[in-house]
Amino acid sequence: MPEQQGEGMKGRGLKRLLIVLLAVTLTFSSLSCSPKKERMFKRSEFLLDTIVTITVVAGSEKEAGDAMDKAFEEIRRLGGLLDFFSPESEISAINRNAGITPVAVSPETLDLLERASEVSAGSNGAFDITVGAVVSLYDFHRKVRPPDSLIRERLPLVNFRDLILDRSRGTAFLRRKGMTVDAGGIAKGYAADRAVEVLKSAGISAALVAVAGDIRAYGSKPGGKPWLVGIRDPRGSGLDDIIATIPLRDMAVSTSGDYERFFIEDGKRIHHLIDPKTGHPAGGVMSVTVVGPLAVYTDSLATAVFISGIEKGLKTAEAFGYDALMIDASGGIHMTDALKGRIAMLPRAKENGRR
Repeated sequence: MPEQQGEGMKGRGLKRLLIVLLAVTLTFSSLSCSPKKERMFKRSEFLLDTIVTITVVAGSEKEAGDAMDKAFEEIRRLGGLLDFFSPESEISAINRNAGITPVAVSPETLDLLERASEVSAGSNGAFDITVGAVVSLYDFHRKVRPPDSLIRERLPLVNFRDLILDRSRGTAFLRRKGMTVDAGGIAKGYAADRAVEVLKSAGISAALVAVAGDIRAYGSKPGGKPWLVGIRDPRGSGLDDIIATIPLRDMAVSTSGDYERFFIEDGKRIHHLIDPKTGHPAGGVMSVTVVGPLAVYTDSLATAVFISGIEKGLKTAEAFGYDALMIDASGGIHMTDALKGRIAMLPRAKENGRR
């Protein structure tokens, strides 16, 4: 979802660096050797306005470095196509031509928009890639909430059904002027998936790609251990304040929370997870973690599940074949049934079960 459009890329990147630190804790073992003498190699770059960290298991530094170079380059290429704030991106071209004419886009952009439309329809619009028309009214840096009258004026411009995709012609079209597509709620997960495919093609047997709080892992760490991800307490005091851990092997995980970008106004938390139907921050939930095969879905479903609320949110995740852990406004923990046998709750976390 977009931030205030006047903010610079570096400023937004620093904010999203905080999201990386707060949303998840990645637990890595120290460099060690397996019987094949494979080791873990890790590198980070600033891409997609955030910190991207890739960790690979390889037999040599050169093998790891060459593969990571290719993966980072793929993420960089996707950023050029999908950047909401770049006038040269395909997303910006779609927005400039809203209500005017369809725009020819790359297969990758069309693929991402099709998956966004799928999640939008499957969540009954809880995730909506056109919500940027309203979200852009909020200024989380200056702690400014738009007046209700302006929100009501913009709401008619939010409707994923007005994004028309033509696979045969390779075009995307917004039906009404003033509408905007913003891929911020799905692009990081999509990029993580694409990076994994590049690493696999380069012969890397195991890796973990973390694009902010959107993570995709495959294979195992040296010694056969799974990758381990910690889920942060949304009202915790620091990086290590986690409530659960989950092992990942050939899986993705994404977390969305009301602590990532917010300000307090009149004692109320104004956060960035905006309900497309009301134009206001969704209530009743503090954080959502979604687990499943592809990061493009864990990323977008984390938003959809958060906005849908506890009961509908869990059903939405299950309908896609994904699992979710939700923390409600009172700190109660709820999760899909299949996740209960896979996640390790820490002693201070209270399992409330499903409602």
